[in-house]
Amino acid sequence: MNTAAQSSLRDLLSHQPFLRFWLARLAGILATQMLMVALAWHMYEITGSAWDLGLVGLFQFVPALILTLPAGQIVDRVHKVHIYATCMLVQTAVAGLLVWGTATDQVTRELVLFISAVLGMVRSFQMPTQQALTPHLVPSHLLQRAVALSSTGVQTAVIGGPALGGILYAMHVNAVYVTCAACLFIAFLLALTVRYDHKPSKAAADLRSVLAGAHFVWHHKVLLGAIALDLFAVLLGGVTALLPIYAKDILHTGPEGLGLLRSSPAVGALLMAVVLTQWPIERRVGRWMLIAVGVFGLANFVFGISTHFVLSMAALMVAGAADNVSVVTRLTLLQLETPDDMRGRVAAVNSIFIGASNQLGEFESGTTAAMWGPVGSAIFGGLATVGVAVAAVKFFPELAKRDRMVMPK
Repeated sequence: MNTAAQSSLRDLLSHQPFLRFWLARLAGILATQMLMVALAWHMYEITGSAWDLGLVGLFQFVPALILTLPAGQIVDRVHKVHIYATCMLVQTAVAGLLVWGTATDQVTRELVLFISAVLGMVRSFQMPTQQALTPHLVPSHLLQRAVALSSTGVQTAVIGGPALGGILYAMHVNAVYVTCAACLFIAFLLALTVRYDHKPSKAAADLRSVLAGAHFVWHHKVLLGAIALDLFAVLLGGVTALLPIYAKDILHTGPEGLGLLRSSPAVGALLMAVVLTQWPIERRVGRWMLIAVGVFGLANFVFGISTHFVLSMAALMVAGAADNVSVVTRLTLLQLETPDDMRGRVAAVNSIFIGASNQLGEFESGTTAAMWGPVGSAIFGGLATVGVAVAAVKFFPELAKRDRMVMPK
């Protein structure tokens, strides 16, 4: 690490509100990752159905689709820390419900779907809040490093969460849910210590104001292209919903193996986040984003045809590394080009796209797996993602030609 990079990193970590929020997100994401791996395995044990695994994603997506734009308006008007802390507290209650359900043998397909819907509602507020809050905690010249360091924390939790969740599930399912409840409550307490200068938006609370974020993104083609590219890449190429099937039926492993598979993309993403923290992308940012999406698709194609556990993990690591280039680039462009008083509403639009790519992508994977089998679903998704990267050059030329994060005036 060179001296300038060391100085910038020290400067970033000296901002205590950012550091506390980073720790809160770390604890919260660690818990949600453990929770999702446990729910997926629990559902597959209950029903043995790829369709039901897809429904878990759909039941998270639909409430988020309905609520996220209004949530963005609320995020711009209400103290963001209070919203985030409330989200952590509600998820603590969800984990507590699962503790009770498991102890009394009341965890059913319907309960898992209900909990998925609740998590979708909570995340419709959580995601735009945490995206909009970071720029208030660091100066603009540190924002790309802050985004990359946040991604490092996220990916660390995404690595540790599923792996730990799988190990705890193999011991006893309630060990996972109790640990989740504890981590989420810690995240709630940490969030309460975060302070920033809150300036509520003065925009009217009407439909036009609610839709202002969508209007802003639609007329900024670089942002629209970056968000849409990520949407279609993960929607088509993501394999998260297929992992329980691959773990149990193709790679012949248990919940511990599923945890490792769920962690593998985050290992690659973490390594890439460390690289981007020290050496941010400064030139040809659009081209690098398109290349990263293509590599993401190819890596998921390799995962789809693999029958060897180590190769499958390696393919998922490469996919995670490539995806993180896209994520950091998109979030940095989004934050740099959005006015302060619209951050919540623009972040809400981004959250809808992310929710569509993740939760709706899980539904797509479950549906295509039910029709073509898991291997056919993964192969189709990987190749389709490569096609999306190629098509983006024509449909979003502003993004493909974008040279720098901050364009010279």
